[in-house]
Amino acid sequence: MWSEIVVVKPSRRLRDIYSSIDRTKLSSIPEAIQIIKFNSRVKFNETVEMSVNLGINPKRSEQMIRGVVSLPYGTGKTVRVAVFAKDFEAKEARLAGAEVVGAEDLIEEVQNGRIDFNRVIATPEMMVMVSKLGKVLGPRGLMPNPKFKTVTQNTAEAVRFAKAGQLEFRVEKAGIVHAGIGKVRFPENHLVDNAKAFVNAIIIAKPLGLKGSYIKRISISSTMGPSIKIDSGVLNIA
Repeated sequence: MWSEIVVVKPSRRLRDIYSSIDRTKLSSIPEAIQIIKFNSRVKFNETVEMSVNLGINPKRSEQMIRGVVSLPYGTGKTVRVAVFAKDFEAKEARLAGAEVVGAEDLIEEVQNGRIDFNRVIATPEMMVMVSKLGKVLGPRGLMPNPKFKTVTQNTAEAVRFAKAGQLEFRVEKAGIVHAGIGKVRFPENHLVDNAKAFVNAIIIAKPLGLKGSYIKRISISSTMGPSIKIDSGVLNIA
């Protein structure tokens, strides 16, 4: 039996926006932000997203791009932090603003399906038990990692970083890294600085010895708005 193919056409609002911009033009980051903010015509505060297409093969372990970056002005997203810790470290995490703190009790709650947080931090001593949650936390990108300083004895500092706009990124199967870098209603210069910080973090994560073009395409868009292509050449990217 043949299934019906449904073609979803862009809304009239989006068609009007696209007709007013040159979709073939490569813009600088400030120019792209200006276009996105000018064309934001919805009532809610849209997320500004950045996508970076990389010239890598994510199937090769040495080309698996992942890292963490502290956006200067945060993401605008509410961050709920869970901390696996005991005693002093647990107390410090609560004082720093962690919403969920616990040890064996928290592990049991997560195993039973309670995941009402979007960042996870753990002390080294708790990782033996937290590792049992790999099948639950891993697919959601929540597993603590020493490389990203989410496995640490200094839980208070880790919580503050998470609350201040620390962003983890990881390349997808298609070789694309994308993330929300703020909200449309952020001041223009805040979005520009966040975008540059994100791109710089990806540049720093470039695999050693990689041949060919590393960053192929960059685009910035909003939740309901157009995608604007960025001129990577002006960023001095190899």
